[in-house]
Amino acid sequence: MTARSTRRTTAAHSRLAAVGAIAVAGTLLLTGCGDQTKDEDSGSTTTAAPLADKLPQEIRDQGVIKVGSDIAYAPVEFKDSSGKTVGIDPDLAAAMGKQLGVTFDFQNGTFDTLITGLRSKRYDIAMSAMTDTKDRQEGVDPDTGKKVGEGVDFVDYFTAGVSIYTKKGDDQGIKTWSDLCGKRIVLQRGTVSEDLAKAEAKKCTGGKTIAIEAFDNDQQAQTRLRAGGADAGSSDFPVAAYAVKTSGGGKDFQLVGEQVEAAPYGIAVAKDQTQLRDALKAAMDAVIKSGEYEKILTKWGAEDGAVKEAAINGGK
Repeated sequence: MTARSTRRTTAAHSRLAAVGAIAVAGTLLLTGCGDQTKDEDSGSTTTAAPLADKLPQEIRDQGVIKVGSDIAYAPVEFKDSSGKTVGIDPDLAAAMGKQLGVTFDFQNGTFDTLITGLRSKRYDIAMSAMTDTKDRQEGVDPDTGKKVGEGVDFVDYFTAGVSIYTKKGDDQGIKTWSDLCGKRIVLQRGTVSEDLAKAEAKKCTGGKTIAIEAFDNDQQAQTRLRAGGADAGSSDFPVAAYAVKTSGGGKDFQLVGEQVEAAPYGIAVAKDQTQLRDALKAAMDAVIKSGEYEKILTKWGAEDGAVKEAAINGGK
C-alpha cells in the first residue's frame, strides 16, 4: 500500500435479458451475492445485478471474485474487534458486488506478495490500497529497474498521498523527507513509503543515511515506533491519519509535514483479464454515480481522496 489516486471514465449500464435475469437471480439465492467476505453477517443479497453480464462467464458461474488483500491497513481494510473484515475497500467491494451479482471474498496476504498471488491465479484481483504505478503496470522492480513479471492493469478508484508521523510531542525535528537523514524510519515492506525512503537515503550527505526498517504490515511498524524503536513512521495519508486519531485514544502519534506523492489507488487485475477489468470499472463508476461511494468514504473519514470517475491505468 501507499500513495495512490484515481479518476475518470464512465461506462454505460447494460440490461440483462429476461432469461439471464432469472438465471442470475437463482444464482444469487444460492450464493448470497453482495457479501464482501465469507463472514456470515458481512454482506447483503441482491436480486438486481444490472452489470452481471459484463463479467467473464467463469466468474459469473462461480459467483465469487477472490480478492488478495493485506487486511491490516486501517481504515482501508482491517479486522474489527469481532474478526470481521471491514474498511473502505470491503465496503466498496460490497457495493460493486450488488452491481455485478457476485461476492467479493477477501483473502489475507502480505502486501508484497499480492501481485505474485494474482499472477499464480490464487486471486482474481488484488484490492489493498495499492498504488497504481507504471512499474507495477509494466512488471518492473523499482529498485533494479529490471522487468520481473508481465505487470498488471489497474482500475483506479481513490487518491492518496504518503505521510510521515512521529510519536506525539516528539517530532525529532522532522518536517520533510530530507529531515530523515540520520534518523530511523519504520514502514511496510513493498510500499511507496519504502520507495521514497530509499530514494531520500541516497540524497543524504555528511556521512548520514536513513535507517529503514520494513515490516510485513503497517501495524507492526506502528508498534515499533510506539515502543520507541524508531524516530518516525510512514504510510498512506488516510492510514497515517487514522492511526494518529485512534492509536492510544489519539495520544500516541502525530502527523508531521505535508503528504507527498499523491497518486491513484488501483484494483490490480491480470493483463489477460480485460473483461473482468472493464466490468470492475463499470461497477465502480455505477457506485460513484449512485452516491454510495461518497457515503462510504465519508463513513471512514476519507472523503478528501474521492474521485469523480474510475480510471484504467491512470498511475504514472
